Amino acid sequence: MGLSCGIVGLPNVGKSTLFNALTSAGAQAANYPFCTIDPNVGVVPVRDHRLDRIAKIVGTPTIIYATMEFVDIAGLVKGASKGEGLGNKFLANIRETDAIAHVLRCFDDPNVVHVEGTVDPVRDAAIISTELAIADLDVVDRRLTKQQKQVRVGDKEAAIEVAMLQRVADALNQGTPARAVPVSKEEEPFLRALQLLTRKPMLYVANTADPQPGVDNPHVTAVEAMAKAEGASVVRLSCKTEAEIMELEDPGDRAMFLQELGLAEAGLDRMVRATFHLLGLQTYFTAGVKEARAWTIRQGWTAPQAAGVIHTDFERGFIKAEIYHCDELFTLGTESAVGSAGKKRMEGKEYVMKDGDVVNFRFNV
Repeated sequence: MGLSCGIVGLPNVGKSTLFNALTSAGAQAANYPFCTIDPNVGVVPVRDHRLDRIAKIVGTPTIIYATMEFVDIAGLVKGASKGEGLGNKFLANIRETDAIAHVLRCFDDPNVVHVEGTVDPVRDAAIISTELAIADLDVVDRRLTKQQKQVRVGDKEAAIEVAMLQRVADALNQGTPARAVPVSKEEEPFLRALQLLTRKPMLYVANTADPQPGVDNPHVTAVEAMAKAEGASVVRLSCKTEAEIMELEDPGDRAMFLQELGLAEAGLDRMVRATFHLLGLQTYFTAGVKEARAWTIRQGWTAPQAAGVIHTDFERGFIKAEIYHCDELFTLGTESAVGSAGKKRMEGKEYVMKDGDVVNFRFNV
């Protein structure tokens, strides 16, 4: 679907290290501010154990995972909205992404410099949130001034937009992000066109020294409390450890390393799933003798819309979809057993897809 998540944060908090772990792209990572200048972009496979099981049952040698694009964006500093640091360049890069993964340093290490001098992830989060809000307020104020002139000449659509813009401006001035401002269906296109930074969904990534999620960490506790108050999510992981895991090319070695660390799965898997949830995405599967494949769709999409992800002709000529859920395949063991148990069903144009559906589309163009 071409969706992207920007990895942001203050300089030197672990963004590029996390990006390296996610993409194995070798993006430069160093112990000084503004190491990343131009954004690094990587397409990451979303590894799904369900697809592995489906491929094994169906007997196909080829597995194609869904993918997501991650963008490692230059570190932001206080005053970026006014051009400090890499300022406007940073803001332009993040404006092009669909969601934000905000990396917060939650470890103490005198050998790793911090641009603000001390480790305080809640303060760091406030710095970036403020800069994004200031940048958005500038966009909203300029648009508001323009549309108020249109209202004076009797433009009814401009009047609708002005009312919405005023609510958003009031919220931003009070420290409330634009994503928290309710808008009507009529107002939505106007707000979407502004591409406001604080309207993008945000995931906090608490970067710790210890990979164990259960280890007490006051920095993480503070971030979790902040996120709860905002209605946001937090993923805790060690960027350094995740990078070390990804350096192991053999899947067996990775599994053994995770076991030695006492981890059921890599933190990156949790982060990617959380990002999927953040963007309102879900996965369905197709499986045949040539390949087993995962496809990314938005929650609430119908069967024809899901078919269109494979090819526009599938949506245009949609007839029916033969569907069963992957859990039914795992329980019964074979596709033929699923069919014999009456679990395969034919669904029409109104069917709303479920995460984990296995589908064979029937179409005619």
